[in-house]
Amino acid sequence: MNQPDVTIIVSPRERFSYSRESLESIYKNTNYPFSLVYVDGNSPHNVQKYLQNKSQAQDFKLIRSEKYLAPNQARNIGLNFVDSKYLVFIDNDVYVEPGWLEKLVHCAEETDAAVVCPLVCIGQERLSKIHLAGGEARIIVEIRHETVCRKVHEKHYFVNRSVDEVQSQLQRQKCEFAEFHCMLVRTDIFQSLGQLDEKLLSTREHIDFCLMVTNAGGSIYCEPDSVVTYITAEKFALSDIPYFLLRWSDAWELASLKRFRKKWDVTKKDKYFRKRYKRLGHRRHKALLRPLVRKLSFGGYATWLEKILIAGERQLNQYISDRYSIEH
Repeated sequence: MNQPDVTIIVSPRERFSYSRESLESIYKNTNYPFSLVYVDGNSPHNVQKYLQNKSQAQDFKLIRSEKYLAPNQARNIGLNFVDSKYLVFIDNDVYVEPGWLEKLVHCAEETDAAVVCPLVCIGQERLSKIHLAGGEARIIVEIRHETVCRKVHEKHYFVNRSVDEVQSQLQRQKCEFAEFHCMLVRTDIFQSLGQLDEKLLSTREHIDFCLMVTNAGGSIYCEPDSVVTYITAEKFALSDIPYFLLRWSDAWELASLKRFRKKWDVTKKDKYFRKRYKRLGHRRHKALLRPLVRKLSFGGYATWLEKILIAGERQLNQYISDRYSIEH
């Protein structure tokens, strides 16, 4: 048989408990030929066993790590096994809709794009709320009081809008960034860029990659006829929590922001970064602490209790990231 011209790389985003549903959607809803490389970053035993059985049944490449992986680390591991014209980066909590892959490929072929993203929806309900329909990402250079200031500009199109509400406005268009939830990439772009930056441990890696693609002369498109949904967690399985806490740890996020600022020579005083420093840890607090506060507040919401829990959680989070750093 001829080698497929697309390799799908599945990697962990922040949890493991949706891995089965995500992978099953790929095999159920993809008619376009593909190879698949699955990077398993220390999933719990039940997921590990499922992936082993599924890889034997579907004959895909399964690579197991016995430690948790930062997303770009996992993607680079998968890159080592790609020899096709295109590859797809996709997270393990994404559900794909029928026709998603061929529509991405057709867009790349018709536009000569280096990167193509689908319409990415978000939430528990598929095809409902938009997370990404393309967007803008660039470095803006300003002169202030004879000082050169480099700022980050980022904008999502139609973010948090209902798909039904804006359906008539969704059309294929050239844009400036895609996200690693799901993106098709022309493999030869990595000959110019090298591998993904593994010093970006938890955030801004998609902006970094797309800025590099643009600087290398590559174009980025959004193809909204291709649709996927990033399925958010209603609640986390206990086995998800250790990786989630590390993935969104203060240490990993601070290191990522520092790396991005240094790499692109942007000021720490830029409001783009001030906002992210101010919201440090918000993903952990929103997903894990706020539901606990509501439960302990018996229907109300005790902000004093939230502050106490946040202070304690930050210390625990520091311990988790320090321990991982020492061990690995």
